[in-house]
Amino acid sequence: MTKNVVTILDTGETYGCAGEENLLDAMVRLGRKGIPSGCHGGGCGVCKIHIVDGAWRGKAMSREHVSREEEAHGIVLACRAYPASDVTLKVLGKMKKAVCRERKYGLV
Repeated sequence: MTKNVVTILDTGETYGCAGEENLLDAMVRLGRKGIPSGCHGGGCGVCKIHIVDGAWRGKAMSREHVSREEEAHGIVLACRAYPASDVTLKVLGKMKKAVCRERKYGLV
């Protein structure tokens, strides 16, 4: 199974994500504590990201959290986005707070 490379611009981290796996599930495998994963069904909105480069396909997500216009510009929920190529993303909202928080004393 070939994995696409996903780059998180905010931290410089990269991880592999197969096309049939959503970006959130693969991100959780990084082993970082505190990555908000919520409902995993597109309804809670905690995993909002901005895909700034690369191809992806999406599944239905709550319009309460992602408008059609946002989705057209690559702002999606990581639990409902699947990479079709290597992807570069930025984390937003609650996800940004968790992923980008300052690490102290080597702890997350």
